[in-house]
Amino acid sequence: MAAAAVLGTGSLAFGPSELAVDPILITPSSWVPDTATRAGAAASAATDAWLAAGRVPGRGTRWEGMSRRALSDLRELVRSNGAVLAGAADRWQYVWPRDSAFVAVALAETGHPEEAQRVLGFLDRLPLDPESGFEARYRLDGSGPPDDREPQLDGCGWVLWALERVHAAGDRSLADSFAGLQDRCTDHLLAVTDDGRRLPPDSPDYWEVSEWRTTLGTAAPVLSGLGHSADLYAARGLAQRGDRVRAAATRLARQVDRHFGSGYQRYGGSGGLDAAVAMLMPPFVPERHGVVTAWTRYQVEALRTAGGLAPGTSWKQDGVSWTPETALVAYTAAASGREGTAAYWLDWLDDHRTPWGSLPEKVTARGKPAGPGPLAWTAALVVLALAEADDAPPSAEVAGT
Repeated sequence: MAAAAVLGTGSLAFGPSELAVDPILITPSSWVPDTATRAGAAASAATDAWLAAGRVPGRGTRWEGMSRRALSDLRELVRSNGAVLAGAADRWQYVWPRDSAFVAVALAETGHPEEAQRVLGFLDRLPLDPESGFEARYRLDGSGPPDDREPQLDGCGWVLWALERVHAAGDRSLADSFAGLQDRCTDHLLAVTDDGRRLPPDSPDYWEVSEWRTTLGTAAPVLSGLGHSADLYAARGLAQRGDRVRAAATRLARQVDRHFGSGYQRYGGSGGLDAAVAMLMPPFVPERHGVVTAWTRYQVEALRTAGGLAPGTSWKQDGVSWTPETALVAYTAAASGREGTAAYWLDWLDDHRTPWGSLPEKVTARGKPAGPGPLAWTAALVVLALAEADDAPPSAEVAGT
């Protein structure tokens, strides 16, 4: 079934330029152990035991294989010190706070709290600039950034969301263990938004490019982080602190709606729709009708030749689909009770895995997996989407929403 049919849209046409680019799969062959060898068989048995000790979302469904592989890949991407490799290729062997946050939640929600705490512990040890926040990425030993990329303000938003989600998943010791990390990130977001009275300043976001205007990809995670931090303070019994942060989140929500609400484009009234609109959906912030409309339109307007999604409608028209953005839509669809939309994108992701079953970063216009595979963010998002689907609320899905 075509995406247009699922989303209630008309026909789609693609230009010849969208068939021209053909990135390659760059994962080293050593990533997949040879189970014919003693060492490979032992590694496979250890992974099976680890999976059995927790929960495999989607068990018994057509996505169980994808879920098992994604979880297995996350286990391998997390180092003993809690560093999370972004992907299984040289240029991705760094730690992005955003990716680590999602991996921590995926591990916690699948019954692996020790690993989740290890990931959060790595983030807790990183220096945090009160004005600029986390760096875009870090070396695996936590010694600092590998280059001069600009810091990214979304980092603390994602970390605060993750702290509350890991706590809600059942790890009640986390609230005290990472109180300092919560305080530092919350104080940073309160400062850069003047307690929610203004949008955060311009910053690179998940597009990984310099910006001179505030993007939805920065504003949405900051809003989500403040809201979830307020929830966590309340859970810790810190009512006064929680009330202040909740009030800031409420004020910031009004700022976000005022600036971006004309269509929730990347820059507000311009820039086109991008995947950041999903960051204003559950489970990040409560659902609002205008956001749902933009979220649905994004899935149509950012559709690419092979059937996945581009980061945004203003992204280069090369026909390449990106799996993190596609999985982000699947996750938010599942979290908001739109089972049909979630199933559609999960099927697409399942159909475009690498030959050994991992989820790649990209899919070419010809439908071939490309880039590093696995990619930590995509693997975590798929696990989380399947976990939401396991406990899905009654469907909220109707035509055009």
